[in-house]
Amino acid sequence: MAKHHNTSLVVTKSTLSRLPLYYSHIRKLKQEGQAFVSAAAVAQSLNLNPVLVRKDLAGVCSITGKPRTGFEIDTLINDLSEHLGYNKEDEAILVGVGSLGRLILTNKEFSSMGLNIVVGFDKDPNLNGLQIGDKYVLPMEKMASFVKRTGVKIGIITVPAEQAQNVCDQMVSSGILAIWNFAFTLLNVPKGILVKNENLPSSLAVLSHQLTKKLNRNI
Repeated sequence: MAKHHNTSLVVTKSTLSRLPLYYSHIRKLKQEGQAFVSAAAVAQSLNLNPVLVRKDLAGVCSITGKPRTGFEIDTLINDLSEHLGYNKEDEAILVGVGSLGRLILTNKEFSSMGLNIVVGFDKDPNLNGLQIGDKYVLPMEKMASFVKRTGVKIGIITVPAEQAQNVCDQMVSSGILAIWNFAFTLLNVPKGILVKNENLPSSLAVLSHQLTKKLNRNI
């Protein structure tokens, strides 16, 4: 297989949104003992356009696929990890240790994606010092000193919408540069602060709309 290097490659947002799907699926194939996979097989498994998948994989993989066998899975995993940033570990804090916060705080899959959520913070004094899995919960008043002392740059917000902006402001003033927001609200941040909103109501609306269309077609 001839090697090539995409040193000037710019990965589009749409491609970047698909790469984690490929990564998870291909890692599963490796665990099952598979050594090669074709773009067509990946497309079929994920119900995606094979031309699109072939273009995505060719764009990030450092080797070309073999005819009839496809891409070498080990190389694909390494190259996808590099493009997604999974090959380095970033540390994060989480604020809001409710039901959703606990699920995220204890999800071990994040470690395989290069994210280590080191601690949770919550204003509830009953949670102070609580251990959830292998993570501890600290009071909110300790967040600023923790961030400044450790240099953590990523904050995850899982508080109710009405509390999110205040938490966001505290994160920014503490030195957090990137925020993963699960609250049902948009955040106002200074220029240079990165925010990724997980809009669950929007996703639910899209799913509901698609279900309605499907049911109407079946009538």
